[in-house]
Amino acid sequence: MPKEVPMILGIIGILLSLALLITLAYRGMPVLIAAPIASIVALVFSQAPLLPAYTEIFMPAMAGFIGSFFPVFLTGAIFGMLMTVTGYAKSIAATVTSLIGSKAAIAATVITSALVTYGGISLFVVAFVMYPLARELFRVADIPRRLIPATIALGSSPSR
Repeated sequence: MPKEVPMILGIIGILLSLALLITLAYRGMPVLIAAPIASIVALVFSQAPLLPAYTEIFMPAMAGFIGSFFPVFLTGAIFGMLMTVTGYAKSIAATVTSLIGSKAAIAATVITSALVTYGGISLFVVAFVMYPLARELFRVADIPRRLIPATIALGSSPSR
């Protein structure tokens, strides 16, 4: 078999695993479950030994990532939950809705995400903070919730 064939299969595996990860996440599967499934697809196509590659490459990298960013994820999740429980997200959503209008939920989410990001809040925390707010805005505007990640990403991505 020529040397290029395994490399092409590996690239196909990466693209398929990325598509699978996006599909599973879009369907509501937690990323902690979808990522290992997608990585197995990439490993099968790369023709690497499955178990050693999974236990010696993927799992340590995933554990390192989670360990490095756990405090950020935890505080962001707590802050987002506090915004929901205290009614702060509904209050902000009502204020923004009264100022901009209920049909401008996408623009309101993008603008608010940008203000929060440029105000100095970490990008990871912005996702947890903005989700309850965006969920309430989208509910009022009757817009599908699947668009929330894209609007938060658009507002919080740095411009060059």
